[in-house]
Parts: sequence; C-alpha cells; structure tokens
Amino acid sequence: MAFGSTGERRALADINITPLVDVMLVLLIIFMVTAPLITTGVKVDLPNVKTPTLETKEDKLVLAVTKDKRVFLADTEVAMADLADKIRTNARLQREKELFLHADRTLPYGVVMEVMAIARQAGIEDLGMVTEPPDVQR
Repeated sequence: MAFGSTGERRALADINITPLVDVMLVLLIIFMVTAPLITTGVKVDLPNVKTPTLETKEDKLVLAVTKDKRVFLADTEVAMADLADKIRTNARLQREKELFLHADRTLPYGVVMEVMAIARQAGIEDLGMVTEPPDVQR
C-alpha cells in the first residue's frame, strides 16, 4: 500500500519485473551454453586440415556423405539419384542457396566431386566443405 498526497491509502499497481528479467537472463545463458552441445547428425570421419575457422551467423543445412557412400541431407538419408530433386524441393536451400558438405576422409575424390556437382546443378551457390583441425582427438 502507498499513501496519496492527502494521506489516504491506495493500492500500489506497479509490477516489479526485476525477477522476471533475472530469470530470463539465466535461461538465455543456459541456452547459449547448451545449444552447441546438442547438435546431432550423421557420423562422418572428416579430414584433418589446417585452415582458418569460418564464423557463421546461423546453422546451415548439412549434406553428409559417409564412408560407405550413403548420402544424408540433414539427418535424412537420400539416394544419390534423388539428391538433386531433394535439394530443388527444399524451400530453405532454395532460399539460402548455401549448404555445408561433410565428406568422409576415405571417400574417393570422384564421389565427393559428384555430390558437389549435383548440389551445384540443383541451385546451391555456396558450398562449404567442413573439415576438422589437426589437433582434434577422436
């Protein structure tokens, strides 16, 4: 209760938002710390290469090729023959025109180039190849 100018009591109608802001900041920090830890995907043995790290604003869709030549768009397995159609019909890829490629280190060069050519023909303009730094332990 608060007192008015004439001395009468009146209800205090202000909301204290400080506890709400505190809780929201704690939740934001928790999500920022845990978000990179919950990435899932296809297990690919990436080549170790010494290159500068690219800073990205957001996560891009990943095209993964495993050592047994299985192709995955995000976490969904796609037949090599259907890959171009899947890329053309993916609204996000057609909007962003960018894709990251995870290719197993043991794959023949021709297989990787074939997947890259299919992605380019399907409209992907920026194709980033993902590698691991040499000091990463398995």
